[in-house]
Amino acid sequence: MTKIGILGGGQLGLMLIQAGIDWNLVIHCLDPDPQASCKDLCTQFTVGSLTDYDTVYQFGQAVDVLTIEIEKVNVEALEALEREGKRVYPQPSVIRQIQDKRTQKQFYRDHNLPTADFVLTENRDDVARLVAEQPDLLPAFHKLGRDGYDGRGVQRIATATDTDKAFDAPGVLEKAVDFEKELAVIVARNASGDVRTFPTVEMAFHPELNLVEYLFAPAAISADIEEQAQAIARRVADAYGIVGLLAVELFLDKQGNVLVNEVAPRPHNSGHHTIRANRTSQFEQHWRAILDLPLGDTTAHGPAAMVNLLGEPGHTGPAQYEGLGTLLAMPGVSPFFYGKAQTRPGRKMGHVTVLDSSLDGLREKAETVKASIRVISA
Repeated sequence: MTKIGILGGGQLGLMLIQAGIDWNLVIHCLDPDPQASCKDLCTQFTVGSLTDYDTVYQFGQAVDVLTIEIEKVNVEALEALEREGKRVYPQPSVIRQIQDKRTQKQFYRDHNLPTADFVLTENRDDVARLVAEQPDLLPAFHKLGRDGYDGRGVQRIATATDTDKAFDAPGVLEKAVDFEKELAVIVARNASGDVRTFPTVEMAFHPELNLVEYLFAPAAISADIEEQAQAIARRVADAYGIVGLLAVELFLDKQGNVLVNEVAPRPHNSGHHTIRANRTSQFEQHWRAILDLPLGDTTAHGPAAMVNLLGEPGHTGPAQYEGLGTLLAMPGVSPFFYGKAQTRPGRKMGHVTVLDSSLDGLREKAETVKASIRVISA
């Protein structure tokens, strides 16, 4: 039986395993946290660093197919395993391109993919010099090249006096987009080159944490914008030649243009609703793609929303879900908890999928859900 390894044992790995259980997949997990979400659900759990060459290489030796749930992994080890005949999906070359926002942005430019104007920067002084020379760059966002995630590693530079907020490390200074909506499309591509996309979704971000707070599917956009978003997402996946899932985050600007923001080569927060809302979930689709099986039907059953459950401000410690009874009494509402024993402010602790027959009803129900449950410390 094919042994599959996942680098990372967090919530994405947890939901991948839950989808894999239906097919009796043999799944090994590697994660540095002994209490990781996946520890009790996978076939075999190994504690170890995802960025240490020897640890990743030895873990990969014991499996037939290797995949990821986080990009911060040792690519050199994955490249060595690939050379030795292991199936590594997404491919190490794709992970390497995406790990650094600098190479990611340059990739879009090199492949004529629409994206916001940007310049590459080496340090804080470089940002100050560029802003002085090119004031039209502002307002802009300075993004760390490596290791930024969930709003970390991003600083808004509105005026020249803000350049002291810039990171003193290699990064990207990206002109702020005057956008109407933030969209996302998840693309699946298998080793045979077959491609399927999920319907475009619309995301609303938490104003302080820069995390997705709500997601609505389908996005409230015209048929023309939907076609544009889908086509661009496919172009990005084809340009990378990825095998697996690629989440393509997009801006819809005020002029009606769709621009690529960032991508993630794995299951993504913008696809969590698909577990209940679509005929094939993003997690099952990932397995289909990396095992080179026929890709599943991505048709939605109807309008859906997702509400992220974040740790409440002022609460750190053993997690407790307040209001679960109210939630479970609501029709079309499905909570998913990530198995994290400890909560802290802003930590992703779960999500709630909401189904309704109309987009208006969906938005109202999503607001009710948000107000009904809190993740607090016991």
